[in-house]
Amino acid sequence: MRIYNTATRLIEDFTPLNGPKVTFYACGFTSYDFAHIGHARKYTNDDVLKRALTHFGYDVNHVMNITDVGHLVSDGDEGDDKIAKGATKYGKTVDEVATFFTDDFLSMIDHMGIIRPDHIPHATDHIAEMITLIQRLLDKGHAYITQEAIYFDVTTFASYGKLGGQALEDKKTAVREEVVAGTQKRNPADFSLWFFRVGRFANHAMHWDSPWGDGFPGWHIECSAMSMKYLGETIDIHSGGIDLIPVHHEDEIAQSEAATGKPFVKYWFHSYFLMVDGTKMSKSLGNFLRLKDIEDNGYSPMSLRYLFLQAHYRSEMNFTWESLQGADTAYKKLLSIVRQLKAETQRLSLSPEKLQKTAVYMRRFDEAIANDLQMPQALAIVWEVIKSNVPAEDKLDFLLEADRVLGLGLSDLTDIPHDPIAPLPPDIQQLKYIRDQARADGNYARSDELRKALEEAGYEVSDTATGTVVTKTS
Repeated sequence: MRIYNTATRLIEDFTPLNGPKVTFYACGFTSYDFAHIGHARKYTNDDVLKRALTHFGYDVNHVMNITDVGHLVSDGDEGDDKIAKGATKYGKTVDEVATFFTDDFLSMIDHMGIIRPDHIPHATDHIAEMITLIQRLLDKGHAYITQEAIYFDVTTFASYGKLGGQALEDKKTAVREEVVAGTQKRNPADFSLWFFRVGRFANHAMHWDSPWGDGFPGWHIECSAMSMKYLGETIDIHSGGIDLIPVHHEDEIAQSEAATGKPFVKYWFHSYFLMVDGTKMSKSLGNFLRLKDIEDNGYSPMSLRYLFLQAHYRSEMNFTWESLQGADTAYKKLLSIVRQLKAETQRLSLSPEKLQKTAVYMRRFDEAIANDLQMPQALAIVWEVIKSNVPAEDKLDFLLEADRVLGLGLSDLTDIPHDPIAPLPPDIQQLKYIRDQARADGNYARSDELRKALEEAGYEVSDTATGTVVTKTS
């Protein structure tokens, strides 16, 4: 497998440090407000990468953090803590707002078919690890203490800026005297490791004792500390959005490698932005979209996932309702084909030996995803198979195998017992079964979508105390 490495700006052969085991750290969600579909795209890209690695036989240990303290409004250590600001905005305590929006985010990734990471550590549960790491940096002369905070001294790390290809001199934003007077930093690019509960943070709701005084951690130290705890001092893959490259990821590299003397990350995996109608999402512009907005407009989260798969992760993507409608049509057609194949074959389990007839297609599919996750090309191969004269049972096997990477939930359509004497056709039984599951999960938007599909197929749907009753209309 080959993936693009931001650090080298090359598509490289993927060779893990301790293959077949792979360590994978994903910068997670800051739980101060609702997750949006831009987040959904980024974590879908991570999910596809993990699924592809698993498909090729790797054993992936995946960690994704939750930032529930320390992320200021500005990445440059200015402004308020985002969690505290969110608590004020929504009239909640900091604990309530962090829990509420974390739950909302995790619900979103579940509905998007994203496999949850093996570990989802919260920053507030790992203060001890952060304190230990900060002390290592102080002991090695890479950090200094001011009245306001402990800062990392970027001039002590010679390769600072190497990830984004920007030299330290280019990062300077003010003369030294102005920096010292304004923030007590020695250098403009120095970044916080620990804030003290003084000055603008005197009343900060989240704070802990430390060897240096009462306070709370900076944002950047969190990821290094949690990554090291769960995955070791050097990891295979670190993912994030491209907006994290110039500050957050540069700072992670500097503090991690300064503390350990070892390379921090072997492969950097970055996703590009999702625009909405050609514009960056903004609540003030009215184009800030949550997954709930997608569902409220009658679309399945899987239709949104299908839309994401139509663009390469390293390309900026523009969301429009028209493009979602097109993806929805294609996804529903794909579901219909799988149901039809199921009805023709009545085979509920995947039989790998049957893939012989589709071996050429599967090899091309594998080549597409192995070439830096060319998912649009992989989808095109799926439709080639569908349109081919390959026998139905082999088409079904191919689609289910491909879906291990695509993550479109196609296998869910086949885990349905077939009752040969039931009065409903197999495909209608499947729709009924899936709708019952959607209702049980509280996914009423999906339930309504399936009701409409059943009605369009000529069936009346009634919800009773004992379940869904589906009858053929006259």
